[in-house]
Order: sequence, then C-alpha cells, then structure tokens
Amino acid sequence: MSQALNLSRAQLSVRVHRKPGWQDIATDEDWLYLAGLKDVFTCEIVGYAMGERMTTGLVSQALFRAVQQKRPPAGLIHHTDRGSQYCAKAYRALQVQFGMQTSMSRKGNCFDNAPIESFWGSLKNELVHHHRFKTRAEAKAAIQEYIEIFYNRQRRHSRLGNISPAEFTNRYWRTAQAA
Repeated sequence: MSQALNLSRAQLSVRVHRKPGWQDIATDEDWLYLAGLKDVFTCEIVGYAMGERMTTGLVSQALFRAVQQKRPPAGLIHHTDRGSQYCAKAYRALQVQFGMQTSMSRKGNCFDNAPIESFWGSLKNELVHHHRFKTRAEAKAAIQEYIEIFYNRQRRHSRLGNISPAEFTNRYWRTAQAA
C-alpha cells in the first residue's frame, strides 16, 4: 500500500470531502451498509451509496455520485480513514482519475474524521435509533429521505451559523456572484 499524507488540516479554505466511510444499520432482514462523503465546507452529504456488503465497489459508487453531483475541481482534498476499501488500488485510481489529492487519517485516530463521524451520530440519534426497519428497502428509503430532505436541506448546523447546508450553499454562491 502506498502512503498517503494526512492533509485534513492543510488547506482549511479549500472545499474538502471527508469520507471515513460507512455505517451499518440493522434491519429484520439483515444488515444494510451506508457509505457516505461529506463536504466539510458546506456540511452537506454530497455522495452516498447503500448495499448488503461494505465493499470497494460500494464506496466507489458513493464517490462517483459525489463527483457527478458536485463536479469538484482538480486538486480537491479527499480525506478517508485507512479502511481496506479506501486503500484498494481501484479506489485510489478513481481519486487519481478525478484529480483528487489523497489524504488519510492517522492510524487509529477517529478525530481526523470528526465531521463525518458527527453525521453518523446524527443519523443514529435522529433516525436509526427510533425505527425498527423490517427490510433493507425500508431502511434505504428512510435514510435517503433523511439525507436528501432533512439533513441537507432542513437540519441546522451550528458550524454554519444555525442554517442548513442548502441555505449555506445558496448564500455562499449569492455572495460570490455579487463580489
């Protein structure tokens, strides 16, 4: 495995995706795995994918969705933990293909991934712990609604001045265009 620097604090003014990866959700049917990417500038979940197993393919799908949706510029810092899915050659090749700088957490240091860890905590506290999902399909639908409708568009974030990621993004672009 090639080494990757921890660039998570290197360029604080740059929009950075952090993605330590995944969360497992219990259903009566079996486990559902969620891979996600968070933009630490806007606090938005910009890409995610769900499946029956946590694989390189699943995290790659989340990355593809983020790139397709947001079209980040070359040089974006993409920060992950050191999970095998993120160290895989295929995943690292995607980062190169998309012009991303690879950054990885220090071994055993969850604090390097605090933004996405915060999202996993919110997801559990605000959704998962309050529902018993009968099927993976039911859990997928609820999680998609939580991310797309509530978390990204309605949920207020203290780091953003108590506005939603969508409102923060809108204000940012209005200000940038006016300048």
